[in-house]
Amino acid sequence: MNFSDLGLAEPLLRAVREQGYDVPTPIQAQAIPAVLQGGDLLAGAQTGTGKTAGFTLPMLQRLSAAKPVRDARGRIAVRALVLTPTRELAAQVEESVRAYGKYLPLTSMVMFGGVGMQPQIDRLRKGVDILVATPGRLLDHHGQGTLDLSQVQILVLDEADRMLDMGFIHDIKKVLAVLPQKKQSLLFSATFSDEIKALADRLLNQPALIEVARRNATADTIAQKVHPVGREKKKELLAHLIRQGDWHQVLVFTRMKHGANRLAEYLNEQGITAMAIHGNKSQGARTKALAEFKAGTLQVLVATDIAARGIDIDQLPHVVNYELPNVPEDYVHRIGRTGRAGASGEAVSLVCLDEEIFLRDIQRLIKREIPVQAIPGFEPPAGERAEPIVLGRMTIGVGGTRRNAGGGGGGGAPSRGGRPGGGRPQGQSAGQGGGQRAGGGTRSGAPSGGHGHGGGRAAQGPRGPRR
Repeated sequence: MNFSDLGLAEPLLRAVREQGYDVPTPIQAQAIPAVLQGGDLLAGAQTGTGKTAGFTLPMLQRLSAAKPVRDARGRIAVRALVLTPTRELAAQVEESVRAYGKYLPLTSMVMFGGVGMQPQIDRLRKGVDILVATPGRLLDHHGQGTLDLSQVQILVLDEADRMLDMGFIHDIKKVLAVLPQKKQSLLFSATFSDEIKALADRLLNQPALIEVARRNATADTIAQKVHPVGREKKKELLAHLIRQGDWHQVLVFTRMKHGANRLAEYLNEQGITAMAIHGNKSQGARTKALAEFKAGTLQVLVATDIAARGIDIDQLPHVVNYELPNVPEDYVHRIGRTGRAGASGEAVSLVCLDEEIFLRDIQRLIKREIPVQAIPGFEPPAGERAEPIVLGRMTIGVGGTRRNAGGGGGGGAPSRGGRPGGGRPQGQSAGQGGGQRAGGGTRSGAPSGGHGHGGGRAAQGPRGPRR
């Protein structure tokens, strides 16, 4: 099957060919005809499967086939709204909208926090057909009367599971409340949790269902391996692997923001060009780092999980888990940055004794054991013992037990944006129950673009600042 078999108009096919694509991926082959029919859609697809084009192409076609709509002030009104969890993903999606819609008379813009509102207000005044936004900044504009959403005909929730994980469920409900009842709604998610199903029941009307990959599966095109390493030897091992393998484009994940900064500084001291990207970085710094990494002028990009779904780079060869995530699903999202759209890739995890509980949780989730390869000279030294890991306000003990840094248990507290009943009794191991994630408190009290304490599980309330 080719893109020309999917019912797309010639201007879109021309743009697709210019992007170097001829054959659609499985999610594209199923989603494009479904969206063109005008009905709602619930789609499950792992990251890297080409889902952005799966909704962007038919959305562009449907909008171009209809006349533009004017708002009360006579400006072109927003007819399509795409919500994403992170700034990077919003920018990536809007870039795809422009690339695929270059031969169509449609306008688009991206909207997120961390930058001034006035340029966004000025752009809205000129009229926009397609708006790609993060929930917090979108609501800021709506609340100030600078954005009219009354004419939206197509709504897309991209990476819906990630948005719920980041505590955006209340923002999503607020957005839904101001949108027209009659519209086409498309929900894309890598996983179908109970929360996603509840959101789909609320949002979608008799949707078509597409699921092209087993939930929480890792792509077969990704070669995964674990290197056991001494706690104090991780930085040296990473530098060794980069030099020994002559790696020139490496995405490295850490759990904490300060850890990302320190690791980037170390690599630069070793003559390996590196920059860190996380929620505390300014939007300008994040954009610069990502642009240089994509261009190949930056050798290593060190990221926290805020960037796990916002980085889309063709043929990215290497992803390194410098620290394993304490949320096993994040492992799938991290390594999904490589091995995309059928290309091969390598995912390497540097695992010290403290992280073995995380490794067991990950292998349980993906239902496979990851091959282990020791690198001589970097193995855990004789006599080294596992130590507790401190994540924000939560300490994860050697056996997987969790306790608040200030003392006291954590069972029964709200998790995942305040959902009740998600806690686990103190001492229950990771991978059991409804694990809780640290997030630095409520959105309104956190700095824009932050990500709490790196995504650690903790008995805290709703999390996730406006992005």
